[in-house]
Amino acid sequence: MKIKASIERIPGGMMVVPLILGALINTLFPQILKIGGFTTAIASNPLAILGVFLVCMGAGMDIKGAPKSIKIGVVQTLTKYGVAVIVGLVIGYFFGSNGLWGISALAFIAAMSSTNGGLYTALTAEFGSKEEVGAIAILSIKDGPFLTMIALGSAGIASIPFMTLVGVILPLVIGVILGNLDSDMRAFLTKAGMVMIPFFAFGLGCGINIQTIYMAGFSGLLLGLLTVGICGFFTILLDKITGGTGVAGAANASAAGNAVATPAAVAMVDPSLAATAAVATPQVAAAVITTALLVPLLTAYIARRNKRKLDVNKLI
Repeated sequence: MKIKASIERIPGGMMVVPLILGALINTLFPQILKIGGFTTAIASNPLAILGVFLVCMGAGMDIKGAPKSIKIGVVQTLTKYGVAVIVGLVIGYFFGSNGLWGISALAFIAAMSSTNGGLYTALTAEFGSKEEVGAIAILSIKDGPFLTMIALGSAGIASIPFMTLVGVILPLVIGVILGNLDSDMRAFLTKAGMVMIPFFAFGLGCGINIQTIYMAGFSGLLLGLLTVGICGFFTILLDKITGGTGVAGAANASAAGNAVATPAAVAMVDPSLAATAAVATPQVAAAVITTALLVPLLTAYIARRNKRKLDVNKLI
């Protein structure tokens, strides 16, 4: 059986297939993931695998490429957050608390301003460059509720969790140091990076319950589609305008899993938003699932299109 070849025929297959498998198991047979031992550890803690993955990917980065990673990260962060703020504030101004199609400004900003860091890292590792992977250090700044609160006019009541940001960057930095100090360590660690993608993806899927899409109804699905469509258009466009390939922009079009907690966090600060947050939470959860399924397909499409253009240019 050619399992690997079959999986790779699917766009982003090494990410998508394990992710869907994990989501199906968690939805239909969640008890399997709770039997303990290594099974539960793999299913419940994908961030540990991601941490090791970042060390491996960092080892493959030449320190001379750090400025490029920073540029990609800054461009993608400002673009994604800027689009989220503009869309959210326009919705709030013209449609009020009821929002557009039942989707509030809070839900729009929570979903659109965040990025699934694990998904971004895995996709840029598979389809992009080491510099694009390294941009996750900057992209992580906008995840969580604090920037959403600022966008909603709650500036000054939340602060950037600096140590959390350090925790995201540290594994990557360790990998960069090891890889640049010893070429043998670089070769050793970089070989392991790609192997971890399906394991991380499976763990990520195990945190998804497909029923969430049904519970949120059409509005949650629509929020996910709009997040990928609107954010993806601008992040890919700005990525290419600034000299990128579009892969980082496509991989940045998702909604982060922690965005599900953002409406509740905002409501704790501003209790008047409690009712809005109650509706927004399942919508954002549905958007997270929807984007996790669509963004790998979008990224694979951009990568294939780039390859076709490169092949055509070689023939000219």
